[in-house]
Amino acid sequence: MSEALKGHVLVVDDDPALLKVLGALLTQAGLTPHPASNAKDALALLARRPIDVVLSDVRMPGMSGMELLAEVGRGWPDVPVLLMTAHGTVPLAVEAMKAGAADFVLKPFDREELLFTLKKALLHASQDPEPTRGTGKAPDGLDSLLMGASRAMKDVKALLVKAAQGTATVLLRGESGTGKELAARALHENSPRRAGPFVKLHCAALPDTLLESELFGYEKGAFTGAATRKPGRVELAHGGTLFLDEIGDVSPAVQVKLLRVLQEREFERLGGTQTVKIDVRFVAATHQSLEDGVRRGTFREDLFYRLNVVPLWLPTLRERPEDIAALARHFLDVHAKSNGRPPFTLSEDGLRALQAQPWPGNVRQLQNFLERLVVLSDGPMLTGEDVARELSRQPGLAPPPVAAPLPPSPSDSVTLESRRKDVEKEALVDALKRSGDNRTLAARLLGVSRRTLYNKLEEHGLL
Repeated sequence: MSEALKGHVLVVDDDPALLKVLGALLTQAGLTPHPASNAKDALALLARRPIDVVLSDVRMPGMSGMELLAEVGRGWPDVPVLLMTAHGTVPLAVEAMKAGAADFVLKPFDREELLFTLKKALLHASQDPEPTRGTGKAPDGLDSLLMGASRAMKDVKALLVKAAQGTATVLLRGESGTGKELAARALHENSPRRAGPFVKLHCAALPDTLLESELFGYEKGAFTGAATRKPGRVELAHGGTLFLDEIGDVSPAVQVKLLRVLQEREFERLGGTQTVKIDVRFVAATHQSLEDGVRRGTFREDLFYRLNVVPLWLPTLRERPEDIAALARHFLDVHAKSNGRPPFTLSEDGLRALQAQPWPGNVRQLQNFLERLVVLSDGPMLTGEDVARELSRQPGLAPPPVAAPLPPSPSDSVTLESRRKDVEKEALVDALKRSGDNRTLAARLLGVSRRTLYNKLEEHGLL
């Protein structure tokens, strides 16, 4: 691999010799390894310091790699987990992907392939996607996935139930944070394919070369580091559903190959000549206007029509303010339990304050805001005053009065930059104090990813 990698990798294996070898390999590649001989030590290390990727063996005494994967998903959902196994069959890969693994590598591993897999995981993490780790457990139903009794949500659920029974491709449309992945999962869980895998891929997180290998897999020798055959997400989704998030970001070159898969239900792995037939239900999602992409020539018209067989629009939170009460109660219960706090209730004036907001980030933004309320408020009753206090700290929700601009002076840029850094550092220190130095929680309070938080802490000398 030509370019140096950067990041902290937690390596978990009960073989001390392998830990030593992996440590040297990762260090040579520019990464910082953190060894752990068992899952218990790995979880303790995760709680103490920033980790970008977890690389764990599957078979270990005590807690297995799959069990560790579940624990990481609960406590650190934005940290990708790669599993190492000497039993790298497609069924195991499907099980790992369903449980939320970012990828897997086979033992004995090739140096270049391992680094290639780590690079993909680091790229995913750097895109700061919404944490969407699978649980391996089927949800209870549509209401547990898509909350709300408004007319808009009732219409969405009715369409989902109808669409779920068929095999036609569904295109989910809507703003960021409206629940497109939840809708995709609801389609799968309410379909005849519910016993099969639900596999997802964030198309915007990877460049073309990596996206193609993620989609279609590769044969041994397809490129430097391809030491063995590796199935792609299309193959792993056989018999189930493949969810392609942010399909509007796919390049024209990859669009051509996707079109063939949608039309013919077949493909070839990278570097291979054997045609692989698949039985997959495709669900795609985008917050972009694909019609505009077609007009500009950046998105293929024939692919758009193949994807847009069953279009389904997810309403914004602005279009269904009557659902905010139920959503608020649900998120307050969830976050009180996850943060070890007593139950919280919301006063009438607190609810009115929430309903009056535009919520440009939709349900996702509301959820994050309510977690901040749970962590930072004394409780148990959250009032309009509590809501207003936190709203004042959220850009876009309660904007401060706009002052008249001052005439520019030569020293303005220096003064503003200096003040920006001071305010930023103060916010970081405050978040660490409020979270009890819990970096994951501090990142949530600030509304940034863990990676962004660590970069800022390092920039301000707070690590």
